[in-house]
Amino acid sequence: MIVPTDVPMTSPRCAAVMDALAAAYPSISQRELTTTAFGRPVRALTLGQGQRRVLFAAAFHANEWITAPVLLKFAEDLAQEAAAGGSLFGVPAENILNAATISMVPMVNPDGVDLVTGEIEVGTLEYENAQRLSDNYPRIPFPRGWKANLLGVDLNLQYPALWLRAREIKFSQGFTKPGPRDYVGRAPLSQRESLAMARYTWELEPDLVLALHTQGEVIYWQFQDYVVPGARELAEEFARLSGYTMADTPYSSSFAGYKDWFIQDFRRPGFTIEAGHGQNPLPLGQFDEIYGKVLGILVTAATGLPNR
Repeated sequence: MIVPTDVPMTSPRCAAVMDALAAAYPSISQRELTTTAFGRPVRALTLGQGQRRVLFAAAFHANEWITAPVLLKFAEDLAQEAAAGGSLFGVPAENILNAATISMVPMVNPDGVDLVTGEIEVGTLEYENAQRLSDNYPRIPFPRGWKANLLGVDLNLQYPALWLRAREIKFSQGFTKPGPRDYVGRAPLSQRESLAMARYTWELEPDLVLALHTQGEVIYWQFQDYVVPGARELAEEFARLSGYTMADTPYSSSFAGYKDWFIQDFRRPGFTIEAGHGQNPLPLGQFDEIYGKVLGILVTAATGLPNR
């Protein structure tokens, strides 16, 4: 097994795992999309050669880093089963790879993840800078309550999907300056990470996107009044397979997210999957349960619904 699921997935560990996966399985390729303001790479994996194009992304939020090993383990299990002639979630792995080209960005926010996981040590300049930003919001525990990148911008409030409305809502809640969470930034796509995700999405023009978050065991599948053919049917199947609940996004979080922008600009199915339950960051003891429930969503997102 290449992907560790019993230790925190820091950005150096994520990079090492991606290197090892690409070396072990010729079906897996990788590329760097950008580097953060602090020099950490944001990287993507691709496997499969099918006509259906899908893009899965995780760890937009720092204290939701447990979603990164979910995607990495999915990549490893799929490549391993394909090499062995096996199946994943009851579907022949080779069929999945022939049906879809699957692109993944396991860690959109490596800077923030390294802060929450302890990879950034107390006393370093990076840590002290984050601590200063956090001091603006003393009610948010530091560092476990940190969601943003190290510039204090929430990377899932950065997309041009009614961004000004998101800004109005978050400012009314007091999030008016960089900090641990909910600061929308100076403008849409002003952060390297969010701009890289947008550019990668424009390049791929995927048929579907999934954004993995924690927590709540909820599937968000809508944005405003956009009617996207097949989105409800997919969400219903995801709910059936996972036991998660389909829901409308709460109004205060309904704007400027990655899946919101994808639905708006591409008019194709986009989903936010809130995995697991409890308080972020979720403990690694939940990993097997999270992976078991999300696996059917990942496989079905890749292959599409039968007879579609």
